[in-house]
Amino acid sequence: MRVTTKGQVTIPHSIREKLGITPASEVDFLEEGGRVFIVKRKEKKGAIRKFKRLRGTATIKMTTDEIMALTRADR
Repeated sequence: MRVTTKGQVTIPHSIREKLGITPASEVDFLEEGGRVFIVKRKEKKGAIRKFKRLRGTATIKMTTDEIMALTRADR
């Protein structure tokens, strides 16, 4: 595997699958005994995780224009 001039490497597909690394995943590099290990960073519990859990659960079918009209309506 070759390192680019920007210090980038491509993680092989089989490794990404095994570790569950997807686009936007966070990873850490650990150095131990002259070796470097890549590990998937554990997701932090918090607001982002709450939103991920709720994604796709809306039950009301509205268009973007209808939603925008509601948010801009005079009260």
